[in-house]
Amino acid sequence: MKEVILITGSSRGIGAATALLAARHGYAVCINYLRDAQAAEALCAQIRAAGGEAIAVQADVGDEADVARLFREVDARLGTLTALVNNVGVLEQKCRLTEISAARLERVLRTNVISYFLCCQQAVRRMSSATGGQGGRIVNVSSVAARRGSANEYVDYAASKGAVDTLTIGLAKEVANEGIRVNCVRPGLIYTEIHASGGEPERVARLESIVPMQRGGRPEEIADAILYLLGPGSSYATGTFLDISGGL
Repeated sequence: MKEVILITGSSRGIGAATALLAARHGYAVCINYLRDAQAAEALCAQIRAAGGEAIAVQADVGDEADVARLFREVDARLGTLTALVNNVGVLEQKCRLTEISAARLERVLRTNVISYFLCCQQAVRRMSSATGGQGGRIVNVSSVAARRGSANEYVDYAASKGAVDTLTIGLAKEVANEGIRVNCVRPGLIYTEIHASGGEPERVARLESIVPMQRGGRPEEIADAILYLLGPGSSYATGTFLDISGGL
């Protein structure tokens, strides 16, 4: 059976690193993106040049109709989905909770929480043995912010990742006897472009001293953890969390 993986928000950062590693593990890869078609197509070309199979599909995964279309494209172009990585995530300018507007909160939760629910729904409908599926694996990308709180910076982002943690626990229990494993990776301070969205591109470098290992992480280190949770070596793990954070 061909392994088919969908990775949301995968044109850059952790998602892109995961796509490249998944392709090396033999997965046919769907790279999902919102706006940066050029980056997504370049990543597809890199995978194909190495002998892999990849497609890029534009979709707003916070939109229910777009998510349904995204999964239909995977069905038609790659085949039966066997793995989902919910990776997409946003944060906004750092501030205190008292400065967070309802509109900002809705934007963050739509991308960081609602998209995970919508994508999990579509994946479970395809994977569950209760509906004729052959099983599968889901990995949610959360953050150590879920347990640290991100005070004075991104309490809304941290809260959204706390919701991802709870989703992981609940869904893992719902589908454990339907052939689906649901696990979670919580990255710490990782060198990706997301920090520029918060107005501080050098945030990881500034905070490295608070990390017990005294350095930020690389997207490839998170990708390694994700592929472990997708692979046979974690066959008895569901509802499990891996903190990849240098001890933070």
